Amino acid sequence: MLEQPHFGRRLKRLRLERGMSQANLVGEGLSTGYLSRLESGERRPTERAVTYLAQRLGVDASALTEPSDGRSLTAVLAAVTSAPPGMDDTAALSRAVAEDSGDDPAARWQALWLLSRAAGRDGDYERERVQLLELIELSDLLEAAELRARSLVQYARCTRALGDMRAAEPAAVEALSIARTEGLSVSDTMAALMVLISIETEVGRLDAAGRHVDELERDLLPEAAPAQAAEALWTAAMVSNRQGDHAAARTRLETALDLLQGKDDLNLWTRLRAAATAAALQMSPPRVAAADRWLNEAACVLALIGTPLQVQELRALQAHLAFHKGQVDDARALSHALLSEEDLRLSYRDRVRLSVLDGRLMILSGRVDDGIAALQRLGRQAAESKNLDLAAHVWQSLATALADVRSPQAPTGTSAQRHSSSSSESTGEARGSGR
Repeated sequence: MLEQPHFGRRLKRLRLERGMSQANLVGEGLSTGYLSRLESGERRPTERAVTYLAQRLGVDASALTEPSDGRSLTAVLAAVTSAPPGMDDTAALSRAVAEDSGDDPAARWQALWLLSRAAGRDGDYERERVQLLELIELSDLLEAAELRARSLVQYARCTRALGDMRAAEPAAVEALSIARTEGLSVSDTMAALMVLISIETEVGRLDAAGRHVDELERDLLPEAAPAQAAEALWTAAMVSNRQGDHAAARTRLETALDLLQGKDDLNLWTRLRAAATAAALQMSPPRVAAADRWLNEAACVLALIGTPLQVQELRALQAHLAFHKGQVDDARALSHALLSEEDLRLSYRDRVRLSVLDGRLMILSGRVDDGIAALQRLGRQAAESKNLDLAAHVWQSLATALADVRSPQAPTGTSAQRHSSSSSESTGEARGSGR
């Protein structure tokens, strides 16, 4: 049995990683007072309590009771950061963080940073959010402006991925304010500005996003490294697309793709091609041939090195592309299979857009009432969560789908192609070095 206080620290870490309150965890089997004393190390756990808590957490009891290897957090961190490429020591680092006494906040910050990045790559945004909140607190303790700004940028990206724009926007605003007032690097300032632009675009403040794009291109882009410059141009292209300036969007996007070679940053190179696919489908008229080419390039790499999240993003894009090509049956099969997966890791935005496609396909196949109900539900949810750009996409898609079923009969594939320009799917966002 793992001794206290290490048992309590591990128990609390597992609970928080799952986004559970103490009341959620204990259910009707234990009291919150008893759980609180377990987590603080005041009480030793019984075997019955360990079994019950492991079941509630969805883990094997050994996850709570396996002894530590005795290494300090600093030692585990050194081992992880020096490990050969491809070696995954996330579990060991996570255990070390759970059992850490907190004597070295800088080491704890670095360990949590690595864990939060791993959670983001896995699409485990709830776990990432918990870790980033502690990172923000540790940044204050360390009195390090650059660490607080970086933590806030990642928190803004994470909560944006969760669809929580009320939390995302103030975090991005604060990160940019810190970067400016503290005179942080061009890289830190650009990271904060780019996430703020993305959020402003999604909440419908295109004028503010446009002003920030002007600042980004005028003051920061000339000094940026190629990888971050490519990401900045992609961000600016998304704003141009939303403003209806598809020529500017196309120019910025093609410049971004030309800036980056696979040998420079293969992960970002792949993500930019996925993002370019989505942007091309959003243009008026959609550039389906270019989207097809870019997605095939990304698919070749992701087949070899893609994470489960990246593979799901690729499959979602393939569904959207099939719809734009008029391959309705393929689009339906791809979207339905992905939405039926138990471990769906897509961001809130990408899940909604895939569900919108699924709703449109329901209507096209004759399940009009089901499709309308699904799209109406999605539109209300997006509006309530302040994802106004996403809400507008949902309602426009519903209007287009209804126009399809009310117009004179046409072949299904032709109908899908004829109205594809009103679709604005944007799966596979280019998170770049910030993710």
